[in-house]
Amino acid sequence: MTRRKRRSMAQINVVPYIDVMLVLLVIFMVAAPMLQPGVIDLPSVARANRQLNTKPFRVQIAKDESLKLTDGSETIAEPDAKSLIATIKSRTLSQDRPVVIEGDKEVRYDAVVQVMEKLKGAGIEHVGLVVIPKS
Repeated sequence: MTRRKRRSMAQINVVPYIDVMLVLLVIFMVAAPMLQPGVIDLPSVARANRQLNTKPFRVQIAKDESLKLTDGSETIAEPDAKSLIATIKSRTLSQDRPVVIEGDKEVRYDAVVQVMEKLKGAGIEHVGLVVIPKS
């Protein structure tokens, strides 16, 4: 009589892994509706389209970071932010006129922020950015 050697089959039993995955799936399905999403206060476009009773000053920042102030149809080239603020202050004696900044697409973001910061520091409360809506 010859004996046959039995070989053990080396296979992985995946049934316990499937059971664990199904339990985790059920836990996440039950817990997901209980999570509170964070609240983010985004600006509204509808409020940005309101009509102003005064024309705003327009500050243009070119690629080379030169400044121009436009008041109606008059455009004044300003050498730096201090003279820009002095001109705005001299033209707004009794009313608080808003200032909008037009930054060139190629200008550094830091230059726009610096001008905004100096305007706010000088006491000009209403400072905004001009954007072109996509059509």
